[in-house]
Parts: sequence; C-alpha cells; structure tokens
Amino acid sequence: MQHTVVERELELKLVLSPERSIPVPARLEYRADDPYAVHVTFHIGSNSPVDWTFARELLVEGVFRPCGHGDVRVWPTKVDGRAVICMALSSPDGDALLEAPASSVSAWLERTLHAVPPGTETDRLGLDSALAELLAPTPADDLWLRDPWPSDETAEDDV
Repeated sequence: MQHTVVERELELKLVLSPERSIPVPARLEYRADDPYAVHVTFHIGSNSPVDWTFARELLVEGVFRPCGHGDVRVWPTKVDGRAVICMALSSPDGDALLEAPASSVSAWLERTLHAVPPGTETDRLGLDSALAELLAPTPADDLWLRDPWPSDETAEDDV
C-alpha cells in the first residue's frame, strides 16, 4: 500500500482583533494512510508546536461555504481584497481565529484529492486485508472444528 504524504508549509495569520493579526508559520499535512483527516501544525514560538486534526471533508467544504460546528469551523471570505479561508478553532486551552491564503489551501487540497479521491478513502484503510488476516484459519482452529464429543453411536465391534 502506498503511503503518500502531501505537505505544504505556509504562513497563516492569527487574528487578535479586527485591526491586528500576527503571522503564524504552519504546515498542512495529509497522509493517505489516514485518509479522512487533515493535520495542521502551528509553530507558535513555543517549545512544542500545536497540532490540530480534523476531517478533510470539512476543509474541502469550507473553501466554498461556511461549515463545521463545535471545535472547528471553516469558511471562505475576503480580507482587504484577498481571498482567505478562516478557521475558528476552540479548545479547553483557548480559541483562535486563523486566516489562510485561499489559493494555497485550495492548491494543497487539490493535491490531497488527487492522491486519494473522495469516495476511495476506505480502500486506503486496509480493512479488508486486516479482517482477512484476523479471520485466517490457524492450525489450532482444526482442534476447535473437530467434534469435541465422540458419537454415542459406537459400532458393536468397538465395545
């Protein structure tokens, strides 16, 4: 099975207020062996980056229309004439509103959709081979498949 990884480094903007934002380097990552998810790593100047994982479908839909609820919401908009994708992320540690360049996100998503087309994700999970391996007979199975109780009908000669 092919383990394709589609990555993109880009700079997002963390919106602090309507007038103020700061740049945040980030990496978008998509792995064919985790076909339903996208992974976003934010490098916020701390010792450890901040990782978020959510449905690829959510990001694909969010390029075109507002979607999501709860911890992750995504929507397209324009800021100063630029097309951007907004991501509102909520966690127990706080909330963040990020803006990503729409063209960069769209181009990256296009690459993920080419790597694993929508509707083929389950093929990448390897469930069929894992299930076949799990259900494959083993030599010990022969013991279990034999009748554990000898027949009551014994031949006269055997007595």
